[in-house]
Amino acid sequence: MVNCVVKNWQGEDVGETTLDLKVAKEENAEHIVHRALVRQLNNGRQGTASSKTRAEVRGGGRKPWRQKGTGRARAGSIRSPLWRGGGVIFGPKPRDYSTKMNRKERRLALRTALNSRNEDTIIVENFAEQLERPKTKEIISALERWGVETTEKVLLIFDDIPDNVYLSVRNISTVKLIKATNLNVFDLLHANKIVMTNEALAKIQEVYSD
Repeated sequence: MVNCVVKNWQGEDVGETTLDLKVAKEENAEHIVHRALVRQLNNGRQGTASSKTRAEVRGGGRKPWRQKGTGRARAGSIRSPLWRGGGVIFGPKPRDYSTKMNRKERRLALRTALNSRNEDTIIVENFAEQLERPKTKEIISALERWGVETTEKVLLIFDDIPDNVYLSVRNISTVKLIKATNLNVFDLLHANKIVMTNEALAKIQEVYSD
């Protein structure tokens, strides 16, 4: 169980809440989080890279010159891998990079990754009502009040993303906005700071508690 301070829109401490998730043992934590990260990156690969072998390149059916008597090296096809425009030796072919990992292990890795970022996590009150209309400048100011530097990568987590917040954040290149139900290991580890609302924290504990 981890105690977290809750901040309001002005950046003041207004209370405390707890993050209570079952995590991996210390000796296994790094390994299981690494496996989950590798799995996510592998599963994001398309695997569509493809090159042609000498059998697939067009042309080259006729022998370029006779076998003997020309003084040149013998050649059987202009599509040999040794020739310009020829086939590729051991080139890439479409393949499936996906990696399997048990559901319980994936969820354990996710909880462990989130728990490991406790010192970089900021809990705030839902500030959607503070934005009368979409305003990027106000979001940037709020992040500074919460202790986030402008150059830091931020993961902003909401239970349900309001339109005003989405429209205010989409032009900030250093901020990624996701729903609590879409947590993933890469985003948790990639961000310098994690900012989430009270409701998002409650949703995370509800969905990922087992």
